[in-house]
Amino acid sequence: MESIEGQFPYPWHQHCKILHLVRHGQALHNVEGDKNPEALLSPNLFDAQLTPLGLKQVAKLRNEVHASGLFNRIELVVTSPLSRAMETASGCFGREGENAVSSSTPKIMAVELCRDRLGVRPSDMRRKMSDCRSRFPWIDFSMVDVEDDNLWNPELRESEEELAERVTKLLNWVWKRPEKEIVIVSHGLVLQHILINLLANSDFNPTLTPALCKRFDNCELRSVVILDTSKIGRERWAWLCSDDKAKDVLKQVWSSFN
Repeated sequence: MESIEGQFPYPWHQHCKILHLVRHGQALHNVEGDKNPEALLSPNLFDAQLTPLGLKQVAKLRNEVHASGLFNRIELVVTSPLSRAMETASGCFGREGENAVSSSTPKIMAVELCRDRLGVRPSDMRRKMSDCRSRFPWIDFSMVDVEDDNLWNPELRESEEELAERVTKLLNWVWKRPEKEIVIVSHGLVLQHILINLLANSDFNPTLTPALCKRFDNCELRSVVILDTSKIGRERWAWLCSDDKAKDVLKQVWSSFN
């Protein structure tokens, strides 16, 4: 494989990010929705939280993240402000055993742009911001500027086009961040749209995109390398790191950061 330096004749590592995409652990609405999709309209599933199995999934992923050395490389964790995502972000990347921030753990920031699809389903409605701050005092909520959830409409479901536009805004925001290695803890559909958005401008065969963007399992982690190649007349490129070439790219990226 040709080196990154050979492909991009400029300081490529200065124009690169690694994103680790994590879907939340199993939540109550996942269980009830599998039994009966109509159950997703129940107010009893408001801001659905993790199930006991979901908590076990989070603990398992935390162990894997630490064992692989990934935890020590993460500079920022971006999370949806819905409880199931914040529980996952805190459990996987927060300080173990204490509900507090630590200099040894990455910053966790709640961002509305990576919320689940908006509207109609109570499970996708956010709690009051004061409740969120009380339950997760170690999370940075500076990006959420309203107390009540004014994005959720009980009668109107966010369209696929609107969701795709929101994901584009999220990626543009992430790209402008100073951190190089970032985790996004979000929801299955949002994560799929992130990959679709990135791979649309990648060097992957377009016919492979559906397979690469298949639905995330609960607490599944997938990684992508993004290179901004606009200086050589191309859009951003992304490599999904389950691909052998992408793994080689990651090795070169990590070595340049260290």
